[in-house]
Amino acid sequence: MATTIESGNAGAANKKKHLGIPEAIFVEDVDAFMKQPGNDTADAVLRKLDEQYQKYKYMELNLAQKKLRLKSQIPQIKQTLEILRHMQTKKDTTDLMETHFLLADNVYCKASVPPTDKVCLWLGANVMLEYDIDEAQALLEKNLATASRNLDSLEEDLDFLRDQFTTTEVNMARVYNWDVKRRSKDNLLKSAERS
Repeated sequence: MATTIESGNAGAANKKKHLGIPEAIFVEDVDAFMKQPGNDTADAVLRKLDEQYQKYKYMELNLAQKKLRLKSQIPQIKQTLEILRHMQTKKDTTDLMETHFLLADNVYCKASVPPTDKVCLWLGANVMLEYDIDEAQALLEKNLATASRNLDSLEEDLDFLRDQFTTTEVNMARVYNWDVKRRSKDNLLKSAERS
């Protein structure tokens, strides 16, 4: 009884993991599947399966865009954390910190930065906030952990989605082959009746 409950909980956890992506059901018995209500013709079923396949493709495109965004965001966060750690080591000294900062693509400006315990972080959406270096570091470490976790989750969702592609493609092939066999059988019966 305990294994049933544990496997049931694992199934529920798996459903939650890929929330929003419907699972493609593998069609084992095509004859029984085609007798279900709503599956009148093979063409109608193939259209439904193709529509489902196109939805999966659209989801893949969205997830791939999110993945690209996260993959570019993670190095930026790491670089900012590295700069903050360097500033933290220099904040107790009186030496000016010589640096170059980006003005535009491939255009840098030389700057001398006095030791400070405050930094401004660009949060996006035209919002910049001033933080203590320790607070900024904690915020960026939290953001880095969240971005890494989201990237891992996206990878799992993309793998799950690829499985749904395969299942849908196999279902389409099985229904198409079933229809070809049915038509050839009907043609044989018609030719046998004519003879």
